[in-house]
Amino acid sequence: QVQLVESGGGLVQAGESLRLSCTASSTRNLNFNINTMAWYRQAPGKQRDLVSDITRTGSTKYADSVKGRFTISRDNAKNTVYLQMNNLKPEDTAVYYCNADGGHYNDRGERVEWRYWGQGTQVTVSS
Repeated sequence: QVQLVESGGGLVQAGESLRLSCTASSTRNLNFNINTMAWYRQAPGKQRDLVSDITRTGSTKYADSVKGRFTISRDNAKNTVYLQMNNLKPEDTAVYYCNADGGHYNDRGERVEWRYWGQGTQVTVSS
């Protein structure tokens, strides 16, 4: 009922920058709200790990490996989260996934909570 569409991945050299975007939209014109939006990443053969998240009020959290290089932000009016990635390193190579948790009220007035993932966008950093 809610889909997340990511963009901005690509192939860059070490030291360069990329900006990822992820926008949430409803496939059924639901009036929804989103609490926390996050970026995860998964390298080949490894588990999916949290990179950064941001609450609706703007509180942020970062993995130690990206602190000082990555910046997460969001536009609540556009239901969009961004990840500015600077000084990229080969170890940042992974598929990056957007995640959002939120909810809406159904036709019976009941609160429905959910969590959705995006399809993933590849980030490749060459040395």
